[in-house]
Amino acid sequence: MPASLAELLLAQSPDAVVFAGPDGIIQAWNPAAEAMFGFTAADAVGQDLNIIIPEPFQEAHWKAYDRALAAGDTKYRGQAMPTRARRADGSEFYIEMTFAIVKDESGAVLGALAHCRDITERFERERSQRRRLRDLEAEVERLRGSATP
Repeated sequence: MPASLAELLLAQSPDAVVFAGPDGIIQAWNPAAEAMFGFTAADAVGQDLNIIIPEPFQEAHWKAYDRALAAGDTKYRGQAMPTRARRADGSEFYIEMTFAIVKDESGAVLGALAHCRDITERFERERSQRRRLRDLEAEVERLRGSATP
């Protein structure tokens, strides 16, 4: 029996796809999520999202998660949000996530869907550029100050 289109899309998505129910328990975890986070689907499905959320961010995450599910929408719909995440080995890295609240045909909330990609290299490069710009701006101000009679 051939896989459904939905199964093919999930399996072949270039981005990590994670779906969790209203209780925050992971129900879908695609191969890109396995590669990115280091947890197999067998390890991740049935666990709560804390397996990929660094501890300092968990409380804020759950408040926002519960609020979005209760509202049936997220204020970040259509926006890519950078954040830190945790791999199976405990290391942290930067990801960009897009979110959607998934509803059934009657409008009942089924859970939250996230598409994620690793942006660690870009994030670190941009952070370095921001620091360099700050340093250069400070040097310009210093030179301006020393040139004033």
